[in-house]
Amino acid sequence: MLGVLVWSVGAGPFLTGLRMIDAPALAAALAIGAVTTVCSAWRWSLVADGLGVRLPLPTAVAHCYRAVFLNSTLPGGVLGDVHRALRHGRDAGDIARGIRAVVWERTAGQLVQLGIAVGVLTVLPSPVRAYLPVLAAGLAVAGLALVLLARAVPRSGASRWARVARTAVADVRAGLLARRTWLGVVTASVVVVAGHLATFVLAARTAGADAPLPRLLPLALLALLAMGLPANVAGFGPREGVAAWAFAAAGLTAAQGVATATVYGALVLVASLPGAAVLLRRIPRREAGNCRSSRLR
Repeated sequence: MLGVLVWSVGAGPFLTGLRMIDAPALAAALAIGAVTTVCSAWRWSLVADGLGVRLPLPTAVAHCYRAVFLNSTLPGGVLGDVHRALRHGRDAGDIARGIRAVVWERTAGQLVQLGIAVGVLTVLPSPVRAYLPVLAAGLAVAGLALVLLARAVPRSGASRWARVARTAVADVRAGLLARRTWLGVVTASVVVVAGHLATFVLAARTAGADAPLPRLLPLALLALLAMGLPANVAGFGPREGVAAWAFAAAGLTAAQGVATATVYGALVLVASLPGAAVLLRRIPRREAGNCRSSRLR
């Protein structure tokens, strides 16, 4: 996709966007990133506690920073989340629950983002507004099907499907829908989405897009939804492609969309740099441990 974009609009929008980044934009991105990272960590901690694998908030914040940095620098966009899931599972003594905590936490965030996107795209003009009734109906049918499927899960049975289904239903009830959990999960998810939207608007303004906010928000949500696809290189790929299409379809230019998405990616990378410090902080400990092991042998 990046190759097609460079062939279509040239390398100019990518480079222009990067050249327009200034110190105030970087400072704002760091501040917004701190808020969204802490809220993501709080959501993860709530879900993990609900599943019985306790996760203190400071530890969750450090792991989330490291995960965001890895997601922003490695292919796929999810390897950082895989790392924090495995790490927390090992630390808690239950890798399966550690993985499930991250899966459900990420799922909750994506569902809230999807709900916000459908609402905003319904109210504000967007290139996909005509298709929203079909999408909303499809989501409603899918939600009803999941509820009916959950009610049909057998309470007993040794088959693999029955065990997996019972585990999933129990996880959702304890980790997402419990009385002490669901409000915090929803609140944290809303703040995270708002932070991502604020960063995208900041990127658009930095890249020179002066469209009014009601016109930018739907485009930002479309780009953010595309960014959730695990088919990118350090976050770049589908986000830039959808931004180019959405900006052009909204009467702006594809070059503005590419420049905005490029600036967004750079701002997110800068906001994740505390995660690099968390990652590097553990390297000396490992090396020291290896040296001690070598001396003992």
